[in-house]
Amino acid sequence: MTANEDQEMELEALRSIYEGDECFKEISPVSFQFRIGDLEDTKAFILDITWPETYPEAAPQICLDAFFNNRISAETKQLILSKLEEQVEANLGTAMMYTLFEWAKENQEALMENHKPVVTAVTLTSSSDMTSTTTAGKKKDKKEQLTKAQKRRIISRTDNKGELPRGWNWVDVIKHLSKTGGKDDE
Repeated sequence: MTANEDQEMELEALRSIYEGDECFKEISPVSFQFRIGDLEDTKAFILDITWPETYPEAAPQICLDAFFNNRISAETKQLILSKLEEQVEANLGTAMMYTLFEWAKENQEALMENHKPVVTAVTLTSSSDMTSTTTAGKKKDKKEQLTKAQKRRIISRTDNKGELPRGWNWVDVIKHLSKTGGKDDE
């Protein structure tokens, strides 16, 4: 069997095994990403693996440069890569993607045991978290935001003191009653 036939067979197997799995992503027929751990897990990481032309006889290229991995220190990344390289050497010449993914899932705790999240990493916060921290400090009530058109209508109805003229809300009622008639007209 040629390398291309081996790759096609392994690609077909990966597609059938990981169909519908949100952790597996096929970037191209020779490039894959696999997330180890849950999205919320601080010890989760993404493996980015690319096959060279002669894979599986040649080792695949494993990369941890995905943005998701920015919170992992360089030492931890190096440890993960070195342990995965050992697995690659042990499985060289055979289809090894499933083996690598499953080995990484099983050994996630050991790979990330010395993990300390990088402080300079970007953390995502929801706007409700941000408003709760700012309102807790100041306790100001947020005013309702009006559009320009709404502001113009309010200004056109008010006098120079900002007060509505007396009886402003009765005008429409009187117009309506004058058109429909009252109960006495029957």
